[in-house]
Amino acid sequence: MLQKNHQIRYISILIVIGFVITPILGVASNHGYCETGELLLKFKPGVNDYHKESLLMSLGLEIVDEIPDLGVLVVSTQRLALPSIKSILLQNPLIDFVEENHELSPSIIPNDQYYGSQWHLKKILAPEAWDISRGECITVAVLDSGVDPDHPDLASKLIQGYNFYNNNEDTRDVYGHGTKVAGVVAALTNNVIGVSSIGWECSILPIRVTDSGGYTTYSRLIKGLMYAADRGAKVAVISFQIYSGSVLSDAAKYFMDKGGLVVAAGGNDRRYHYDLDNPYIISVSATTSSDSRASFSSYGHYIDLAAPGSSIYTTTDGGSYSSVSGTSFSAPLTAGLVALIFSANPSLIPTQVEKIVESTAKDLGNTGYDIYYGWGRIDASRALAEAVIGENPPPMPETDTSPPVVTITHPSDGMIVSGDFIVNVDASDDAGVSKVELYKDGTLYSTDFGEPYNFYWDTFGDPNCYCTLLAKAYDPSDNCGESSPVIVEILNTIPEPDINPPVVTITDPTDESTVSGTISVKVDANDDEAIVKVELYKDGAIYLTDFTNPYEFEWDTTGDSDGTYVLVAKAYDPSENCGESSPVTIEVSNEIEEVDTTPPYAKIDYPSDGSTVGWSVTIKVSASDDSGIDRVEFYIDGYLKNVDESYPYEYRWYAIWYQRGMHVIKVVAYDIYGNCSEDIINVYR
Repeated sequence: MLQKNHQIRYISILIVIGFVITPILGVASNHGYCETGELLLKFKPGVNDYHKESLLMSLGLEIVDEIPDLGVLVVSTQRLALPSIKSILLQNPLIDFVEENHELSPSIIPNDQYYGSQWHLKKILAPEAWDISRGECITVAVLDSGVDPDHPDLASKLIQGYNFYNNNEDTRDVYGHGTKVAGVVAALTNNVIGVSSIGWECSILPIRVTDSGGYTTYSRLIKGLMYAADRGAKVAVISFQIYSGSVLSDAAKYFMDKGGLVVAAGGNDRRYHYDLDNPYIISVSATTSSDSRASFSSYGHYIDLAAPGSSIYTTTDGGSYSSVSGTSFSAPLTAGLVALIFSANPSLIPTQVEKIVESTAKDLGNTGYDIYYGWGRIDASRALAEAVIGENPPPMPETDTSPPVVTITHPSDGMIVSGDFIVNVDASDDAGVSKVELYKDGTLYSTDFGEPYNFYWDTFGDPNCYCTLLAKAYDPSDNCGESSPVIVEILNTIPEPDINPPVVTITDPTDESTVSGTISVKVDANDDEAIVKVELYKDGAIYLTDFTNPYEFEWDTTGDSDGTYVLVAKAYDPSENCGESSPVTIEVSNEIEEVDTTPPYAKIDYPSDGSTVGWSVTIKVSASDDSGIDRVEFYIDGYLKNVDESYPYEYRWYAIWYQRGMHVIKVVAYDIYGNCSEDIINVYR
């Protein structure tokens, strides 16, 4: 009886459709956007699959996509029939809501030759953002291997930069990486040839920081950042995997204090990194065209945002173009968005710009912040709208006239000092502290740009007398706060010569340990004065030297033959006294790791071979491997329909849209080493 009622309802729906659609075929849209022939619809909670499938089939609607977290389906129909279908659905009690899946026509579409291949610009809604800003009057510093000065899409965008590898003004690309990065952020756009860029009106400040092999150092990056900040760059892009480094952080803070933001690549080693968020650097992971995390993208709590980084079409050295992948190209895309925001609303300060980019990003992965996508994948359209006409635009900062609060916490007033010691200063400000200066008897002694504000003072260079210390702290608006003066008495006596050597011990590995691969040799060293350096000796020959505590040495034993080695550590104090550890005997035993060539196990658990399926069926697969399953691919009649990267491996196949008869279901399982196996069954509909 229940089945019969369903059939009657089904026939009634068909009759209504036949009556309603015919009179309004051919109605044209005049809303100023392109019709896709797609609808977004959501069934009310509690509607079962049978009723959903019945309604969709009766209206001739095909499911082309879904948003499972919201319970929203994307369905397609004939474009001319869309208005009547929408009207019918709006009146159906099963439907919670329905609306057209508009494809808005941007008012600015570049005419560049390869724009059609640049999926990433459309994904982040760059054309809509260009209606508001194209990066006018903004300079973006590219800290990389240089930039091709003759490239037709870059030559007119370059301003004079600097080469920190050779210490000259030759910023030609010596490796090819920098030209690719520059093209993503600010290639000449809407010029018929080549590619488009997000910041098509931005200027490029090329700063070469690498050797010819593409390698750089923290020091060159730091110098490059300071140089860029002093020359008015509002954005700096570092397409290198940087996680920590207090000095680099200070340079980034300096850049921020000058009114700009630093954007860096999140890394391409697929691994989790334990580094925490750097408040002065925006680290970016990579996403694909399907808004999933790129398989190569590194992750951790240091990640702030995600951006497209797979198959990005850009400029290459020598005047050509190619497709590239990596977080190296997610970073300049994000940097370009930052440049657009600075251009659209010059009154915004860096922290406000970063907040806009993060708060308007499309949330991917877990709700809110997560270690894979940060605050989400960048959305240029929403970010620019928020920057200039957002519903809750960030408040414009009032003119800052309040100076920092600064105090010398050590030494205290009236204290007798001798020898060398640390002057500790505490400084704070609502907008942040740019630098702290220490004055000694009215003369500038030293400057510290980052917390903690500590100054080393060796009083042996001063006569025995009274000395006045004063600290000054500056905020980004150059307001200056002064501490109360601290008067100390310098009273030095001639020190006894130091003849006591440091005490030094190798704490790890222990004596008679067996090791393999790369290990960390840890040394503990102490002295009444200080430790200047610690040397590690291997079989009597110096191996490595460490100048800072904790004293740790990385030893890659794969470069040594298997056998016995003797380690000894030597520590030196400022008087050049040397202390030597007890010898530690180590056995090196490296085994060659076998390459995994075993394919994973894969089997279709449901449906069974030769069975008959209904309108839809959930294909369930068992897949396992010792090294882990990377993904499972689902094929229907030879066509890839779905890729599942996590257990349980399932795919809901709507067989109702296929002709009656036999169909082939194939699944292919891959392990993390690329080995694969498949299972095939035949089913009937």
